[in-house]
Amino acid sequence: MAEKPLAGVRVLELGQFIAGPFTGKFFAEFGAEVVKIEPPGQGDPLRKWRMLAGDTSLWWSVQARGKKSVTADLRTAEGQEIARRLASRADILIENFRPGTLEKWNLGYESLAEANPGLVMVRLSGFGQSGPYRDAPGFGAVGESMGGLRYVTGFPDRPPVRLNLSIGDSLAALHGVIGALMALRQREVRGGRGQVVDVALYEAVFNMMESTLPEYDRYGVVRNRTGTNLTGIVPSNTYPSRDGRHVVIAANADSIFKRLMNAMGRRDLAEDPKLAGNEGRARRAAELDEAIGAWAAGLDAQELKRRLDEAGVPNGPIYSIADIVADPQYAARGMIESVQLADGTSLKVPGVVPKLTGTPGDIGWPGPALGEHTSEVLASLGYTADEIGQLRARKVI
Repeated sequence: MAEKPLAGVRVLELGQFIAGPFTGKFFAEFGAEVVKIEPPGQGDPLRKWRMLAGDTSLWWSVQARGKKSVTADLRTAEGQEIARRLASRADILIENFRPGTLEKWNLGYESLAEANPGLVMVRLSGFGQSGPYRDAPGFGAVGESMGGLRYVTGFPDRPPVRLNLSIGDSLAALHGVIGALMALRQREVRGGRGQVVDVALYEAVFNMMESTLPEYDRYGVVRNRTGTNLTGIVPSNTYPSRDGRHVVIAANADSIFKRLMNAMGRRDLAEDPKLAGNEGRARRAAELDEAIGAWAAGLDAQELKRRLDEAGVPNGPIYSIADIVADPQYAARGMIESVQLADGTSLKVPGVVPKLTGTPGDIGWPGPALGEHTSEVLASLGYTADEIGQLRARKVI
């Protein structure tokens, strides 16, 4: 089996909850050694979030897979020394505490870089390491709100809504992964020095906001909530089928629009020169949505999909997790995998993304028990068995 692309890369994860650990997960899946430091006795709070298997969150089996768990109380000098030793040999350090926390623990970047000039530190926070909001607490929900995403999500006659997921944290994590890999590349080819990757949650969300800023700047247009369609891109909406399923139909390219209209038996609309481009279709969005909606409502979802597929029109039903588990495409692509938990039971978890053809990633193992690798990792740092025992007795680890 081919060596994974990040084999030999050492990552120290100091984060908790979502953004920091989701960043670390990617490195673990693609071969990096990821050592996660957790508070003794309680661990990462995510261990207790949502539904549990025994006393551990099912989410933990995804978020912490492939990582090594080391307990150390970073509020103590001895715990800080453990982190310092791990940082001295790490390529990447991930943290998502409020700015200034690591400095309070004597683990700021400047201090750690003295011993390890090549260290790349990924810092994820609500508002970044600078600016007037630097010290304000900020979870993913705040980033989604202030980054602009919540404002455009929902229906125009109702208050803004949230996705039922922590998407702001996950977007920040992805930006952190990208930044860390760029910093490693910079270190490799231009002198061997590391740097700080500063990711603010609201900025990661704002980076997804497409053309909202230039449209506002040039024309004063504030993009608002539009329900299930996509502003200014027609047709691209969700339509109920006869059997009560909701199907997304995206026919916004000119040629695809014609194919859809012909599949609907609406040659008049397919050949209408005023509908040949998106600008003309956007002016008649309500008319087109009504026509497509009436056609879709007369067909069961399976038949609707068959006709759309035959016409080459992008489409898809809105899936629940039950639909996802039953779908053959997910199975064929290895996106539904099974792991074995400590109690011997099997658990389905998401597969690895992205797919690399030559050096693919894998899950490794489910989220580790709290402190499962403490003795092993500390021994590799030069701690003797007696020293480890003393640290454990004093509840430093």
